[in-house]
Amino acid sequence: MPLAKEISETTTQLQPLISDLGLILITAGIAVLLFRKIKQPVVLGYLIAGFLAGNKFDFFPTVKDLHSVEVWAQIGVIVLLFSLGLEFSFKKLVKVGTTASVTALSQIIFMVGIGYFVGQLLGWKRMDSVFLGVILSISSTTIILKAFDELGVKSQKFAGNVIGALIVQDILAILMMVLLSTLAVSQQFSGAELLQSVFKLVFFLIIWFLGGIFFIPTFLKKAKHLITDEMLLIISLALCLLMVIFAAKVGFSPALGAFIMGSIIAETTQAEHIEHLIKPVKDLFGAIFFVSVGMMIDPEMLFKYALPVALLTLVTIFGQSISSMAGSLLSGQPLKQSIQTGMSLSQIGEFSFIIATLGMSLNVTSSFLYPVVVAVSAVTTFTTPFMIKWSEPISIFLERKLPRKWVKTIERYSANAQSIRAVSNWRIVLRAYLMQVLIHSVIIISIILLSSKFVLPLVEGSRFGHVIAAIVTLVIISPFLYALAMRRVAVKQVSELLEIKKFRGPIIMMIFARVLLTLFFLGFLLNTFFSPIVAFIALVISVMLFVLFPKKLTARYHRIEEHFMKNLNERELSKTKRSRSDLIPWDGHIATFEIAKESNIAGKSLLELKFRENFGVNIAFIKRGEISINIPERTERIFPGDEIGVIGTDAQFKEFKKFLDQNEKDEKPQTREPEIVLRQIILKNQEFIGKSIRQSQLREKTNGLVVGIERKGIRTLNPDSNLILNDEDILWIVGDRKKLEDLTHD
Repeated sequence: MPLAKEISETTTQLQPLISDLGLILITAGIAVLLFRKIKQPVVLGYLIAGFLAGNKFDFFPTVKDLHSVEVWAQIGVIVLLFSLGLEFSFKKLVKVGTTASVTALSQIIFMVGIGYFVGQLLGWKRMDSVFLGVILSISSTTIILKAFDELGVKSQKFAGNVIGALIVQDILAILMMVLLSTLAVSQQFSGAELLQSVFKLVFFLIIWFLGGIFFIPTFLKKAKHLITDEMLLIISLALCLLMVIFAAKVGFSPALGAFIMGSIIAETTQAEHIEHLIKPVKDLFGAIFFVSVGMMIDPEMLFKYALPVALLTLVTIFGQSISSMAGSLLSGQPLKQSIQTGMSLSQIGEFSFIIATLGMSLNVTSSFLYPVVVAVSAVTTFTTPFMIKWSEPISIFLERKLPRKWVKTIERYSANAQSIRAVSNWRIVLRAYLMQVLIHSVIIISIILLSSKFVLPLVEGSRFGHVIAAIVTLVIISPFLYALAMRRVAVKQVSELLEIKKFRGPIIMMIFARVLLTLFFLGFLLNTFFSPIVAFIALVISVMLFVLFPKKLTARYHRIEEHFMKNLNERELSKTKRSRSDLIPWDGHIATFEIAKESNIAGKSLLELKFRENFGVNIAFIKRGEISINIPERTERIFPGDEIGVIGTDAQFKEFKKFLDQNEKDEKPQTREPEIVLRQIILKNQEFIGKSIRQSQLREKTNGLVVGIERKGIRTLNPDSNLILNDEDILWIVGDRKKLEDLTHD
């Protein structure tokens, strides 16, 4: 009887949880069907479903346990950010880093200022206005990702810039939360604490990334023959939550931890498989998250604060759009993509909720701020899909209506900003030195701190405990200490600069500084475990050992480095190495499409398919298993499972995708990184002038394709091979890097 009573009580406790989940999923399911039927973004249906299922609407059954829904929503954000990391690795973040950083910084600086001004205009308190500015400056990653999925624009060129800006925003949001906490407590700005937070964030990002890349791909590769799909899903989620715990422990956002782990796993060979396994989980908890946002809509609060909500909604939509567009233009993006980027970032979301909650927990903001933020978020979530959908027509309209001189200036600025520029040898060497010092310093400091916290307590009670702990730590960090002090920077420009007298002194000083930094870290290690006198004696002995065994230390370091680089590049090594180039200012780029096994075009040659004639696109490469066919001949045939790299615009890809969909099932284009590069060539008294593109034999000489030509301001993408070349023509050729360099140097 006691057991039966306990089971009965447990069942009673679970009933609200189960019934609430059932209600959420039923309303979400009906919303999905309805909004699919009327061809509207499903995210809007989720918000309406949340409003109907919430306790603010009494005509339908309502959710009882709101706390459980909040927990599920937090899990939804974590899974969504983890999935984002799988699609958007650290390498991609670095590639869009400048564009993303400029866009995000422009948006945040402008919106913080305008938000504070509007808060003061409404007569709100100073801290309310400060928090409002920060809240309005952060766009919603989850809402935009869902809208991109629903609208099918994730493969378009501007989407990468948007996602990069969102990640930069999330990182900056963490720093602003630290700053707001300092302001709330001390009522004054603390630059030292902000700087400390920046160093802390950089330190943990580097160590998490280095440690994750070193261990996780190796583990997944070693256990590959033992892991089933079920186990791989469990292990992936476990790793995600482990990083979430680490991030929360050191004071960062759990969502940031999820994204970092996704970015680490994105460098493994099983990233696509894991992404496929995670998708149902992401869809489930993502739906719960958006339904939970809809549940926060309070009609009474909307009515009471209708004027501030309406004003802040307009400020968010127009302010975010204009500031993001300006930042994107400033970073060198074309007008069309800048408008698309700006209009996509015109909302607030999950980070805004977190910041508003922070203000409430610190008791520095008024009670009305949170519901107003929720209302603005709900309205801008409704408008986001429409803003993304209308961005292309509006960009086309503005290109026609703006003065031609303005449009040409923007195009020239964009083309110049994104052209390949020569970087001085000194900058290359300096960047390599700083990167080497930073990475090795982070590794050494983290190992010393971990050893003092975990290894030393285990042996501290024994007679030689400190000696054992110091020796173990020294053995582990010795290859990194040696590399920091003695390893040459792996760039050829060092030897070139040493031949120039004015650069010899600075380079020698940098080498000397590295040696001093190594001695400092060695002294820091020994001082952590011993008294200063004993530490000094141990330091002398350690330096002698370093001098006596350089080859062994070098060999150990190279083994560690090779293992890390192999893991880092394993995904690319399993495919063909490619480098992406964008065609500016034509809005052209390279995307990859996979040919399904059931495709009717399989077995046909490129000559028969006539892709360029029918769709205006060119085939840059064909990836077939481990073989890559760059710049394929017209006689080359397409086979099932081939990946074809296509050069064209978003509009051309859209038509090309429709053609493939007639023959393929469930195939989506994914942007890859082809192994070919883009170069701009200006014809000046060259042998090609007066000949057609075919007669000039540029294809044979560069192993490439002429994919664009500009003549007297008139641009043509993928020109006909019979076009006669004239003096001062600007050609854009995609092909073999070395052959293109040889051609431009002739």
